[in-house]
Amino acid sequence: MQTKQKPKYAQKTAYTKTGGITLFTNLLVLLAVAGICITVGVAYYNCRIKQNGYDEKLESLTSQIEAEEERTREIEEYEKYTHTKQFVEEVAKDRLGLVYPGEIVFIPEDD
Repeated sequence: MQTKQKPKYAQKTAYTKTGGITLFTNLLVLLAVAGICITVGVAYYNCRIKQNGYDEKLESLTSQIEAEEERTREIEEYEKYTHTKQFVEEVAKDRLGLVYPGEIVFIPEDD
């Protein structure tokens, strides 16, 4: 009876004669999975650090926006005030030295 012989060019596989995967292959797979997990963990950590920086910057910019909005309100109020008669009188008296007819101005003496 003739038995079939394996060709000389047949390659060895990662399986043992019993059909199981060798210990070496198991270790390679385990190392590959561990490497992927570590890589993903490091990438996640770096993203969290960046996110914290962005959160701080967002907080800072939000407070700056609030400050500028308050300043805008003050400027708008001052603009309304500049269109009043009281403002015109103050500028006329303080800067131009004008007075109403019959009004007496007392200037304190500096010692």
